[in-house]
Amino acid sequence: MSEEKKLNPISAPLIKSIYTADPSAHVFNGKIYIYPSHDIDAGDAFDDLGSHFAMEDYHILSMDTPADEIATDHGVALHVKDVKWAERQMWAPDAAEKNGKYYLYFPAKDYDGIFRIGVAVSDTPTGPFIPQPEAITNSFSIDPAVLQDEDDSYYIYFGGIWGGQLQRWRAGTFNGDQAESPFAFLPNENEPALCAKVAKLTDDLLEFAEAPKDVVILDELGNPLLQGDTDRRFFEASWMHKYNGKYYFSYSTGDTHFLCYAIGENPYGPFTYGGRILEPVIGWTSHHSICEFEGKWYLFYHDSSLSDGVTHLRSVKVTELNYDEDGKIITIVPYK
Repeated sequence: MSEEKKLNPISAPLIKSIYTADPSAHVFNGKIYIYPSHDIDAGDAFDDLGSHFAMEDYHILSMDTPADEIATDHGVALHVKDVKWAERQMWAPDAAEKNGKYYLYFPAKDYDGIFRIGVAVSDTPTGPFIPQPEAITNSFSIDPAVLQDEDDSYYIYFGGIWGGQLQRWRAGTFNGDQAESPFAFLPNENEPALCAKVAKLTDDLLEFAEAPKDVVILDELGNPLLQGDTDRRFFEASWMHKYNGKYYFSYSTGDTHFLCYAIGENPYGPFTYGGRILEPVIGWTSHHSICEFEGKWYLFYHDSSLSDGVTHLRSVKVTELNYDEDGKIITIVPYK
């Protein structure tokens, strides 16, 4: 084990019976529910497309308080075999609640190998969730995250480059003409970086109410971040939360391993880059959510320390998140 892996983590895995990643945390009815992906070793060699991330089902976790440091596993809430349109790779999900119904949003590859986003519905936060017969119309790519705004409008954020296929939709339709490579169709380094997408949801939360728009992240001079700015540009793992009336769009930089955020005045942005939330963790990926509970804020994230640094076997964790007096998030260092 490397010297990095010998460092002491600031938090422990919330569950050790299975490997979990990409935690989306929400407070429903005064309790914390976590919607992670379920890491299963596909037996494939590690690659930049994420082929080794098998992920065939979702387990819902819950906690009475973050101080518990242990989550309850409520078992399988949705399995790929129950989703008619989906063949494989049920990656990072999210959830929302409206009028006592709970909605699980999830990406999966269809039978053409194209990532779509589906939605499943339940009467309880822990499921089981019943999937809609088809994916969301005109959906694509990965990592859905849903914001319920204060006016009860709901917005879905999504997208991820490389294995998440976002770059293959630059022309508006899926480009699968070339041999599948995570680097095909990316912008040049001096061009604006690819953006996450955002769309308002219909009142029933089952479809896009509009064509998805770019989530533009600006630098300190008001210019869009460039593709070559890999320490700051968007890669995957969208999340949105509000703090003191501002919209905080947070995301992973992917291959440079940072969690970053940008601040805007409305759900669509543009958003101005604000800084880093979390320094790199053990394991290749970084994916998170931010949740308020009883007046304190928490970062839910994952790393691979439980699996001794094997990058495709991760575990969800939680740590307190703080802001300075100007509303900037204080960067968290995950190891002592």
